[in-house]
Parts: sequence; C-alpha cells; structure tokens
Amino acid sequence: MKKYCVIVCLFCSCVGGFRSSEVNLESLHDVRLFHGNDSTAYRDPAILYEDGMFHLFFTLVRIENDSIFSYVAYSKSRDLKLWSEMRILTPRDQNLDCCSPGNVVRYGDEWLLCVQTYPRPEYVVSQMPRYGDQTSRIFLMRSRDLEEWSEPELLRVKGPDVPEEDMGRMIDPYLIQDKDEKGKWWCFYKQNGVSMSYTYDFRSWTFAGNTESGENVCVWVDGDAYKLMHSPANGLGLKTSRDLLHWENDSVLITLGQGLPGWEWAQGRLTAGAVLDARQIPEIGQYLLFFHGSGPGTEQTDFDKNASIGIAWSSDLRNWHWPGGK
Repeated sequence: MKKYCVIVCLFCSCVGGFRSSEVNLESLHDVRLFHGNDSTAYRDPAILYEDGMFHLFFTLVRIENDSIFSYVAYSKSRDLKLWSEMRILTPRDQNLDCCSPGNVVRYGDEWLLCVQTYPRPEYVVSQMPRYGDQTSRIFLMRSRDLEEWSEPELLRVKGPDVPEEDMGRMIDPYLIQDKDEKGKWWCFYKQNGVSMSYTYDFRSWTFAGNTESGENVCVWVDGDAYKLMHSPANGLGLKTSRDLLHWENDSVLITLGQGLPGWEWAQGRLTAGAVLDARQIPEIGQYLLFFHGSGPGTEQTDFDKNASIGIAWSSDLRNWHWPGGK
C-alpha cells in the first residue's frame, strides 16, 4: 500500500488538553519562521499543538532545473524559535502537487486527514504563474498513529451520485464537527466562494450550499458560535455563525505589518491564515496566527517563489502583535 503525507491543522479541541510548552512570545525576534527566496516559496501553514510540541506543516514550492514542484513539508518546535530540520513528506510529482493546508480530526479509533491535489503537469518557469488545473480535488486519508497514512480516497462532497468529473474544481478542504449535533461533520472547501457538505460517516456526503468567502478557510468553535478565517484578495477576514450555514462578516481586515518598513517580503499579498486557539496554554494565553506573505513582487510574480511563513498573536482577533512589532 502506498503511503502519503499531507498537511495537518489541529485545534486544541481535537487533542484533549494542553501540556506545558516552552514558549516566550516576547523572546521571538523574527516574524518570519521560514524565509522564501527567488527559487523557494513557503506557503499555506497549518499548525498542530500536542504534548508541548508545535508541529508545522506547509506547502514547499521549489524551482528545480527550470521545473516547478510543490510538496508538503514539515518541521516542529517546542518554543516557536528553534525548528527541526525541514522534512519533505510528499512525492515529487507534478500530476499531484499536493499542497495547501487541510486539517486532521479524531473519528472513532483513527485520525482522518483532508488534503487537496493541485496538478500542474510539465510546469516550467516560463509559464509562471500557473495554477492547479480543473482536476484539482479534495481527499481523505486515514491513520492509526499520525505516522502511516492510507492512500487518499476522494471526498465525494457533492453526493454519492455525482461523478468525479462533474464535481468541479475544488481545493482547500477543512473538517469540523458540528458543535450542536454530535456525530455530524462538515467539510468546507473552496468552490463558488466556500462550499459546505456534511456527513455522519465520512463516506456518504450531502451538499449543503455555499457562502461568499475567500480561500483557505479555517473554522473553530468560539463559545456558542463558530469563527471562520478566510483569505480575500489580500489580508485575512473573519466571519461568525451560529449554525455554519449563515455567516456574518466582521468589518476588520487583518493585514498585520504589511506596508511597514521591514515587511517588503509580504507586500505582494498576506494570506492563508491558520489560527491555533492557544488561550488555554499558560505560557501563551492567546490566539496564535500562522500565515504566509509574498513579495517584494506581486502575488502573481511571487506565487511560486519569495513567499515566507510568519507568526502573530492576539487576545481578541482584532489587535495583533508580532515579533519586533507593536
């Protein structure tokens, strides 16, 4: 059986509590955790916190002998400052080009992980930027130990009777359990804004509609409501819902230090926010935000290069702080 690795984004509600970490946010000196350059991009961060360890998964894009390949890569840290050597987890295959964060949830006695493909066959530098083709789809993988993963199975989120070729281009899946109905799970994915489907067994899905949204959605429970972070044309937006179907827009657009001196690396676009609700970690007590910025060129010129992963934090999702910032 083939084994694949994909991006993970896990919130505290999935791991059942926190262990003390070694984090001192004030000791962080660089807003960028991973620095892109003219031949490398670090994009789409997703974060797992478990047993005092931060596990960061992200898209790694490399220019290799004039061809461009996307991978899922991984690094871990206990203090958000010192990171382990980066490890590439997915195949070198432009017909797959697995990338962009999903998340992992516990279901029964196994972990379930969602991921996308982003095929760009025979993609070379002269074509930059080129985006994933119409065969981009979302998938589910299964694991007992978070180490060995099953082969991807197509998420038939449009319903069991819709053929794969009729499902349409879809990327950026995200899974969350309904806070009011135990056993009901939702999948969010980028198609016509953000589309939503639900399931009770992760095999048979019912399409539930769509709502206006940017890409790379991240959803979590906040009291008696849900919060959704998404990426419009630039910056990060927030929405609130009581039922996952009807959403109200927050008026705040989060752009952090974009436009300030020293932030030229993010002047093209700031995007792909992944929120970790770390309010219950004693040393942190706030939300942590992982994101990527591209620059100094535009989002188009620096889509597959010059993208870096950054970090920020907030106690209220409105007022943000970052290393060396306010």
